[in-house]
Amino acid sequence: MTAPILVSGLVKEFAGTRAVAGVDLEVPAGTVLGLLGPNGAGKTTTVRILATLLRPDAGRAWVNGHEVTERPDLVREAIGLTGQYAALDANISGRENLYLIGRLLDLPRRRARERAAELLERFGLTGAADRLVRTYSGGMRRRVDLAASLVGDPAVLFLDEPTTGLDPRSRNGLWDAVRDLVRQGTTVLLTTQYMEEAEALADAVVVMDGGRIVASGTSVELRSRVGGKALRVRPGPPTPPAAVVAALTAAGLGPAAVEDDVVVLPVADDAQLSAALRALGEHGVSVAEIGSHMPSLDEVFLALTGATPGGAARPADPDRAPVATGPGVAG
Repeated sequence: MTAPILVSGLVKEFAGTRAVAGVDLEVPAGTVLGLLGPNGAGKTTTVRILATLLRPDAGRAWVNGHEVTERPDLVREAIGLTGQYAALDANISGRENLYLIGRLLDLPRRRARERAAELLERFGLTGAADRLVRTYSGGMRRRVDLAASLVGDPAVLFLDEPTTGLDPRSRNGLWDAVRDLVRQGTTVLLTTQYMEEAEALADAVVVMDGGRIVASGTSVELRSRVGGKALRVRPGPPTPPAAVVAALTAAGLGPAAVEDDVVVLPVADDAQLSAALRALGEHGVSVAEIGSHMPSLDEVFLALTGATPGGAARPADPDRAPVATGPGVAG
């Protein structure tokens, strides 16, 4: 197995409902896979199976070369997990939380103290290291939570909606930390409902809905799938939209559509875009507004799933329960 995360035909049911319905994934080393989907799509269930917190009903999965049901012990040694809910003891300090995780991972006392100090410095928390976690801001708690998942220096990191509830500054700081990890060779599977987060971090994106993968590719590829780039022209008076359509058609471009008095022309590349602008000038078309538009990842998400990011969860949604903590797993 060459890919640090490899999944084949994964299935998991809860009370007769398939939360995961035949998922296949492959995440190359040193990359970030963004796993997107509305609430209840099966994202967290997939992560729990890969982290050995749940057993699949069918299919197989390998993490860092180890099959998750055959050698869960070796999988746990290779991974870190930061869940949707911080798994910290609020009544001890940040330093003590990290030291405790180190000891649970069988690090010698001295190495556990050293590792805690290294991570506190790495995440800018040295000044607050000996304060009780209950006095930390939300951003500080998430940074300590991420640090806890790194105590064992994992080869594979699962981030399950890690920036939920963070302010933009704290979110950007966490993004920078993830980028640093990837530069050092860590492989990351990220579930998120923030389209901006997926665009900022993910090398590739997989969209899940109803327990199945409905689309995959880079963000650019997914945008192209639902329409690609388009030229949008609002004619100025007295030019009617039909005159714009006629000018584009005469230049061999089209078909163009009219949407609320705006002419929309799909364009495959910059050459077509230039040809369209040239045609409008040659035909003396009066233009009030003009611009090109590429569908956002939000629009892609809506087109593929019929839901908005962060939309209401489906009934009896097993994806939203807190993630348990175990050896080799934090969060």
